[in-house]
Parts: sequence; structure tokens; C-alpha cells
Amino acid sequence: MSTVVDVLDVTVRRGRTFLLDHLSWRVSDRDRWVIVGPNGAGKTTLAQVISARMFPTHGEVRLLGDRMGAVDVFELRPRIGLCSTALEDQIPFDEKVSDVVMSASYAIFGRWREGYELTDVHRARRMMEQLRVDHLAGRLYGTLSQGERQRTQIARALMADPEMLVFDEPTAGLDLAGRELLLAILTELAYDPVAPAFVLVTHHVEEIPIGMTHALLLKNGRDVAQGPIGEVLTSERLSQAFDMPLRVDMTNGRWHAQAVWG
Repeated sequence: MSTVVDVLDVTVRRGRTFLLDHLSWRVSDRDRWVIVGPNGAGKTTLAQVISARMFPTHGEVRLLGDRMGAVDVFELRPRIGLCSTALEDQIPFDEKVSDVVMSASYAIFGRWREGYELTDVHRARRMMEQLRVDHLAGRLYGTLSQGERQRTQIARALMADPEMLVFDEPTAGLDLAGRELLLAILTELAYDPVAPAFVLVTHHVEEIPIGMTHALLLKNGRDVAQGPIGEVLTSERLSQAFDMPLRVDMTNGRWHAQAVWG
């Protein structure tokens, strides 16, 4: 296995606030990682760092074999598929869904004067079919439901055949049906032997797809635990991270947590 993410003693500081605090972490090319932790734990900051959207204040980050700071991030970013609500404002609401997906070939938002090959058109169609949005190809992005937008974003993230995927809270804001459909799709991706390594950020263990192999548990920018998912997502460790007595269970491959009082 090769390493796709290597975070070494990384700190991200804004003023006197430490968003990440001397964090070290490694992701291999066959891994499916979930990052879990309370609000303010540093999850989204870490997602921004490993998608080459944010530089650390201190420490070293290597992505896909290249060291951040020694490589052009505009060449690196297209190799990393990102799905994040932070991208929402960059996608034109009057853009057709098919163009939202296909424009990922040029790592841009919004069609302009770029030209596309027939292979681009066919790949965009396959990605939309995989994410169950092919029937929406002619719809404007701004008319989609939140779940449809999330699935369109993931189709876009896959379009450029990335070497790594980063999903920052992909189920945020979805209703029950939308969440379960998206988790089913992410489970398929987790079990796909040719899919790239991916990292998923979530607040809730209930929103972890089946098939995830590893977990990183964060609190105040530091890791509480990291490693194989079954060793990390324990009642004791989640209670420590969330400062609350919690009981963690897994049923049919899905995780559940609830408070234990008294």
C-alpha cells in the first residue's frame, strides 16, 4: 500500500486559537477513514488541509506523494475530489447538473469556452448514473433538493478520476430518505475495490457508511484515538471526546450512540 496523506505534527492556528494542535496522521491508498468529533474539534479544518485548500501554520503535509508548499496546489487539487458545503456558493445555481459534473474536468465552476471530448460526456453520464442523478442532467442546480445537490457534488468529485476523495459532512441537512440513499451510495463506494481512498467527516456516528475501515476521533484539535474503526469508536473514547457518558453500539454494520444517564 502507498500513502496518500501524511500529516506530521501539524498545527493550524488563528490568533490564539488552535484549530489543529500538533496532529500526526496517515492515510493509505486502500483506506476508508471517518473523522468524528464534536463541534470545534478541527474536523473541517483537517478536511480543508488534506484537500489542499488550507496550509498549516506549523508541521508538514504530504498529499499524494507531494509536499504542500513545494508543489503548485492548483495542480494538486484536481487530483483530490472534494464534496463540501463550503463549495455550495461556488456552483452557479443556473448551471445544468450535467455541466456542474463535467466542468470538474477543468477543475472549474461554471461552463465558459472550454471544450469537452466525447469521453468527458460519457464519463459525466456514468458518474451521474452511479450517484442516481442522471435523470436530473438537464435540471438547473439551483432547483435541486439538498440531497440531490449532495449527490451531484459527489458525481462531480468523481468526474476527474481523483486519487483521493474527501467528504465534509455529506449528509448535513438531509432528511431521512435523502440521508439513507446517500449512505447506501457511499457504502457502495467503500466496498468498490477500484475506488480511491476516501475520508469522510461527520458529527454523528449514525451517519457513518458501512464499509469504513478506520476512524480518527478529534477533540480540541487533537486526536483522542485513531486506527481501525472498531478500536476507536468505543463507548469510553466517544464519551471522552464528547464530554458525556455515551454508549456506542453497532447493528448490521451501522453505528449508534446514545447518552447514558444515572
